[in-house]
Amino acid sequence: MRLNRSTDIGLRILMMGATHDGLLTIDGLAASLDVPRHHLAKVVQRLQHLGLLDTVRGRNGGLRLSPTAAAASIGAIVRDFEGATEVVDCDGDPAAPCPLRSGCRLRGALRRAQEAFYVTLDPITVAALTEPPTRQLLLSIG
Repeated sequence: MRLNRSTDIGLRILMMGATHDGLLTIDGLAASLDVPRHHLAKVVQRLQHLGLLDTVRGRNGGLRLSPTAAAASIGAIVRDFEGATEVVDCDGDPAAPCPLRSGCRLRGALRRAQEAFYVTLDPITVAALTEPPTRQLLLSIG
């Protein structure tokens, strides 16, 4: 299973936010995480919408982790960012449907494997991802 880029960036933003006191900026995060500013801003907006980030407007504004974000489940965050996509797209081209569709067991097996992946991430929290030695690494890049 491969996570999309927005999911990866979102998790790294949350980890940075969990290790830094005070406000972070979009420009600072983009530079620290080596991510295009525009893409990072979209991910920040989504994290804010999910209630994981609080933003402060104005000249001295920025963003910070919301009070409940440290306890947020990584599995839930990844599910939200990844959406309802499946590992394989069996319904891909309606003009040329998969000839195995009516009797294939692969799709179900891959769906169960994907859910097992998420279940493994469910008990892991944002705070858990930022424990030492990761915390020191995050502090050194921000």
